[in-house]
Amino acid sequence: MRLVLVGPPGAGKGTQAVRLAERLDVPHISSGDLFRANLRDKTELGLAAQRYMDAGELVPDEVTVGMLRERLAEDDVEKGFILDGFPRTAAQADALDELLRDAGNELDAVVSLEVGEDVLVQRLLARGRTDDTEDVIRRRQEVYREETAPLLEHYAEQLVTVNAVGEVAEITDRIVDVLGPR
Repeated sequence: MRLVLVGPPGAGKGTQAVRLAERLDVPHISSGDLFRANLRDKTELGLAAQRYMDAGELVPDEVTVGMLRERLAEDDVEKGFILDGFPRTAAQADALDELLRDAGNELDAVVSLEVGEDVLVQRLLARGRTDDTEDVIRRRQEVYREETAPLLEHYAEQLVTVNAVGEVAEITDRIVDVLGPR
């Protein structure tokens, strides 16, 4: 099963990705984990990313896609994966489609975790992080909507939406149910 999880900050993507990876017996691939591993191991891509970050610039897609390309070439993704945090833009989605096509694969589904903004704000405020003020959280939600709308259009045929409000286990069951026997 090859899945992408999308949803606004606080929707539970990371939590659900870990649970689904275990249930479906496929690796969870987090873009954040990819970056941390490449930076820690001082890989060529990690060093390139570090140069951009040190200059206060965004890491370009080709570096991020390069990290993902290397990760998708590993043996443990043969029967599938769950992507969390990638793609974030239509350009990244195009790159992912190309990577998969080159390997003779395609995504089984893109799961959109749906949560109302007020619930998201409460979840994120409850984390107690100093940078999580209500204004900052609401702005992040706005940026997510702006950046992700084209992504959802890109994946319209593979998109399934899941109500991500409730107990963690219930949400996992909803996702598995909506995916069915793919």
